[in-house]
Amino acid sequence: MKLNVRLKRLRPDTDADLAMPRYMTSAASGMDICAALEMPLTLAAGKIALIPTGFAIEIPNGFEAQIRPRSGLAVKHGIGIINSPGTIDADYRGEVKIALINLGPAPYTIRRGDRIAQMIFQSVCRANLQVVEQLDDSQRHDGGFGHTGV
Repeated sequence: MKLNVRLKRLRPDTDADLAMPRYMTSAASGMDICAALEMPLTLAAGKIALIPTGFAIEIPNGFEAQIRPRSGLAVKHGIGIINSPGTIDADYRGEVKIALINLGPAPYTIRRGDRIAQMIFQSVCRANLQVVEQLDDSQRHDGGFGHTGV
């Protein structure tokens, strides 16, 4: 399935060197997103930074973009996304920014053009909530957080 998403480069004169989000392999689920930093940014262990990407998108109604960590950054350096997965709603038209966190033991430097996250498009199902006096019973009841064992 292909979805048409409009993308606007926000600073075309200064960001022409940056790759637009793209799939790195023919079967990739996520498009890699690059950092649009003017200067390198060193993210200390335990710290959070909001990284610009230099683009905005227009997502069709009924869809969202999910922003997810890149597994290589997570495994090798402890770099993740603080609100993973982040959601970009169909009506948002501002710059896509990535909220990175350094969960690793050492500072990590992010440079202009580094691939820092991936973007996946998903369909959205909107729910109609119905307030009721009682819910139907189930085998699980209210068991959670390890109720089936380790």
